[in-house]
Amino acid sequence: MAKVIYPGTFDPVTNGHIDIVSRAIELFDEVIVTVARNPGKTSLFTIEERVEMLKESLKDYERVVVDSFDGLVVNHAKQVGAVGIIRGLRAISDFEYEFQMALMNRKLAGEITTILLMPHARYTYLNSTIVRNLAQFQGDVSEFVPPIVVEKLKLKFGNKEG
Repeated sequence: MAKVIYPGTFDPVTNGHIDIVSRAIELFDEVIVTVARNPGKTSLFTIEERVEMLKESLKDYERVVVDSFDGLVVNHAKQVGAVGIIRGLRAISDFEYEFQMALMNRKLAGEITTILLMPHARYTYLNSTIVRNLAQFQGDVSEFVPPIVVEKLKLKFGNKEG
C-alpha cells in the first residue's frame, strides 16, 4: 500500500490544500495530512484547532488520515511508513524553497520521495496568510476555505455577520 504524507502548518486549511489532497488521493492508497509544529511561525490557530478543521474538511475523503507531528518531516514519514512527501507548488516563487527542502529531505532519507503537485489554477494565488488577513478585516473568505474554517475565523476575529 503506497502511503504519503502531506505536511503543512494549515493555519488555516484552504481550498487549495483540499485540492492538493484530492489530487494526491488519486495517486496513492493513503494520504496522511500532517499538521506540523513550526517553531519559526506564530500560528493563529492551535494545533488541535487545525487538526479539527482538517478532519471536518476532509471527512468525506476515504483513505485520508489527519494527524500532527513535531520534528523533521522525513522522520515522521518513516514513522508512518510513507513512501513520499506531498508538497503543493503554486507559483515559481515556491519552487526554490520546495526544491531546497526536497534535496535536503533526500539527503536525510533517500528512500522518501518528494512529490510536487500543482493545485487547480484558481488556487495558485491562495495561501493561509492571505486568508487570515482578509478575515481579520472582515472580508468574505467563504470561496477560499471550507465552511468550518469560515466559522472559526469569524470566532477568532469577532466577526458575527459574514
